[in-house]
Parts: sequence; structure tokens; C-alpha cells
Amino acid sequence: MSKLSKNKIAIAIAGAVALTTTFAATAADEVKKLQNADGTIQKAAANSQKKVNTLHDQAGDLVFQYRQVVDDTDGLRSYNDYVASLVADQQSKIDATQQDINGIDKTRQGLVPLMFKMIDTIEEFVSLDLPFEKKEREDRIAYLKEMMLDSNVSTAEKYRKVLEAYQIELDSGRTSKVSQGKENIDGKELTVDVLQFGRVTLVAQTLDSKQTWVWNKSAKKWDALGDEWRRPIRNAIDVVRGDKSPNLVKLPVPAVGSAK
Repeated sequence: MSKLSKNKIAIAIAGAVALTTTFAATAADEVKKLQNADGTIQKAAANSQKKVNTLHDQAGDLVFQYRQVVDDTDGLRSYNDYVASLVADQQSKIDATQQDINGIDKTRQGLVPLMFKMIDTIEEFVSLDLPFEKKEREDRIAYLKEMMLDSNVSTAEKYRKVLEAYQIELDSGRTSKVSQGKENIDGKELTVDVLQFGRVTLVAQTLDSKQTWVWNKSAKKWDALGDEWRRPIRNAIDVVRGDKSPNLVKLPVPAVGSAK
């Protein structure tokens, strides 16, 4: 083989090696590119999946919130219906109250004359009744008359006071009391014990029990009692006052115009 042929073979081999090397380098670059592209794709896929998961969670939250809003709306609708029924009930009561208020003036027009008549009646009753606690009762009636002309006192309060006076008179007829004071008897001012036994009788006796009287409603004066009443009256006074144990008492019950 000639030297020229050997050189050609060597050049051919060198060229083949160079081509092989170039092809190998190119193939390696392509593989690397593919690997990089695959990594990018995987990363993008992971990001996409993350976004999908986020959107799924957000969608779940929105569904929950929607259901909560629906429940709240139903609750508010039910509460509004309840409030509306309360408002309707209150309005009916307001209307009824307004009707009552509209009738107050008419009621007052009838009530005021009635109270004046009641005061006159109780005044007449006291004047005809046994004269126990006379000043206190007369002062009470005077107060009622002044109160009726006082604009600062409401009609309701006036009516309450008049009824209260009637109640006091009623209670006085159910109790027995002993008071000590001065009484004008037969033109003389004497210190006596006065026994009020309900509205049945009113008797007076000197502190030494030597003189005894019974009130005569018809004659409006004190009638003297006999000595036989000295001890029974003193016994009754002691029982009512609490100085003796409760016991049966004997008291005079005067007939009209007498002291029996």
C-alpha cells in the first residue's frame, strides 16, 4: 500500500471519528434538552395540580358559604315573620289602649261628681256616727275636700284617697279601742277613759270608776249610767286595753232616746 493510500485511510478514519464525536455531542444535547423539557412539563403539571387543588378548596368554601347564607336567610325570614307577628300584636294592644284613653275623659266626667258625692256621704255618716276619734275623722274629710280642688293631684290618686277613707271607716267598725282624754259631759270637762266597741256602743268612765256614761246617738249627748255599770265597764276597759285576759264583757247598748 502506498503512502498516499494510508494517508487517505487515516483522513477517512479521522473524519469518521470526528463525525461520530459530533453526532454524540449533538445527541447528548438533545437528550439534555428533552430532560429539561420534561422537568419543565412536570413542574408545570405540579403547578397546575396545585392550582386545581386550590380552586377545588375555594369551590368547597364557596359551596359551604352559600349553604350558610341560605340557612341564615331562612332563619332571618322566620325571625322576621315572628317579629311581624309581635308588631301586629303590639299594634292591636296599642289600639285597644288608645280606645281606653279616648274613654278616660268620659270616665273622669262621671267619676269626679261621684267622688264629691262620696265625700258628702262620709261626712254625713261621721256626723251621725258615734263620736270616736272625732277630730281625726273630721280632719280626714277636710283633707279630701281640699284635695279635690288640687290640680297637682291626679284623678286616680283622688279616687284612691276617697276609697282609703271609706276603708278606714269600715275598719273602725270592726275594732275596739280605749282612749284617754277630756270630754265635755254635762257642761263639765272631765278626764275619762273612752271605750269604743266597734259601732255598737261608746262608753266613758272617770279614771276612779266612780262615774260612767254611754253615748246617746239620738240626743247626741252622754247619758249617765247607774252604779251597776261601774264594774262591768271597768272590766271591759281593762280587757280591751290588754290589762286583763280576754273574757266575756258586759256593755250597755242604748236604744233610741234611752240608756238601757
